[in-house]
Amino acid sequence: MSIPILNYSLSTQNQRVDGFEYLPGEEQPKIYTTDNLPTAFEMDEIIWACYRQIFSEHQTLSSTREPFLESQLRFNQIKVKDFVKGLLLSESFRNFNYNVNNNYRFAEMCIQRVLGRDIYNEREKMAFGVIVGSKGLEYFIDLLLDSDEYLENFGVNTVPYQRRRVIAQRSKGEMPFNLRTPRLGAAFLSKQGMPQLLWPGPVRQFRPQEQKPKAGDPALFLSMVADITMLSI
Repeated sequence: MSIPILNYSLSTQNQRVDGFEYLPGEEQPKIYTTDNLPTAFEMDEIIWACYRQIFSEHQTLSSTREPFLESQLRFNQIKVKDFVKGLLLSESFRNFNYNVNNNYRFAEMCIQRVLGRDIYNEREKMAFGVIVGSKGLEYFIDLLLDSDEYLENFGVNTVPYQRRRVIAQRSKGEMPFNLRTPRLGAAFLSKQGMPQLLWPGPVRQFRPQEQKPKAGDPALFLSMVADITMLSI
């Protein structure tokens, strides 16, 4: 028996702030779409906008590019929505975002990047996190892309963008949430292959490979200071 999606209220602190669609101005995002038969240069911009929205700039590397999907989009064999789905299901996106976070954090990131808004509340994050865990990644991505919210705002030809403004964005210099650096979940920090070094002893006792410092080595000065400190206690 499948687990039904949990109910959650459509509440958030940002509900008090008008979105871009109701309050146009200098913050109005640029819309990238293939509705108007874009030129080759405009298509480059559309593809870059997709990578920037889904991966963010710091994850848009040569290794994250999907040349085959780009070619299909350029020759109108797929829609922007299909290209976005391909990026979300790519191995690079999985490695950078899915494998290093728990289901709840991953669901929150996808809602921000795919639907263009922050989560309404913790219960919404929990509801979609359960979907990721019980139904799998592809089902969750299809659920977002085929939702009425996505289709009404972006359709099949428009690159997703941040639809809702952030309350503290101007006053505190807060970045749009789709450009924030995704942090590794605390439960995954120990799985990155990095040694976890905890050195409880004095600094003067640490010698890599038991090598003795040579003349002029700053370690000699540090050792002398440590000895004086110990004697003065």
